[in-house]
Amino acid sequence: MKYDVIVIGGGSAGLMASIAASRQGAKVLLLDKGDKLGRKLGISGGGRCNVTNNKDMDELIQHIPGNGRFLYSALTQFGNKHIIEFFENLGIRLKEEDNGRMFPVSDKAKTVVDALIGQVRKQGVEIRTNSPVKRVLFQDGSVQGVQLHSGEKMDSRAVIIASGGCSVPHTGSTGDGYAWAEAGGHTITQLFPTEVPLTSKEAWIRSRELQGLSLRDVTLSVWNAKGKAVISHRGDMPFESPTCISA
Repeated sequence: MKYDVIVIGGGSAGLMASIAASRQGAKVLLLDKGDKLGRKLGISGGGRCNVTNNKDMDELIQHIPGNGRFLYSALTQFGNKHIIEFFENLGIRLKEEDNGRMFPVSDKAKTVVDALIGQVRKQGVEIRTNSPVKRVLFQDGSVQGVQLHSGEKMDSRAVIIASGGCSVPHTGSTGDGYAWAEAGGHTITQLFPTEVPLTSKEAWIRSRELQGLSLRDVTLSVWNAKGKAVISHRGDMPFESPTCISA
């Protein structure tokens, strides 16, 4: 079967891409290798899902690691104000907390996941889970579709790679998309982690006694061997698993 758009990855980016494409009248197929859509989204923000930040664009750019100015063009087209409007139009009431963070009033990430999946289904997007993609098909510099690990091929004039990075492998984020993008002629720069959990082998972490606890408005500092603070970050700190802290 031929589609106008095939979206690889059923996370937040893939769900929103499917909604955007189908709203333009495209026949869309959404593929995910797991058995559940929105898995990583469902654990974001300590399980509460901070969908965006309500600060002005200039202030947001200032807090992007490195040179964040390259984001101006993208955020002008679809920035934080558009995101707030998007979710409110889906019927999700939002609230603003410290540092401009926007959460659903329900305080449940499931509210956001269910709304996105519901909208995808409402707009007639075909969804296939447990369908890992082996490769994106190209011919003469143009995309032709995708091939699954099962050998099945799907034709499409456009493929959106929304398979995520490498940060949370157990949710399906294993970096598959980098090789597909490179095969299509894109340059992949050196990868490095950001916004990922901190892991610890300390006994008080491994004992799980703090699992489920979320500290509000705390400061976390990284110290070098000479006892000097290298960097500090202020925010919430949820303890999510026996060996994992998110900051």
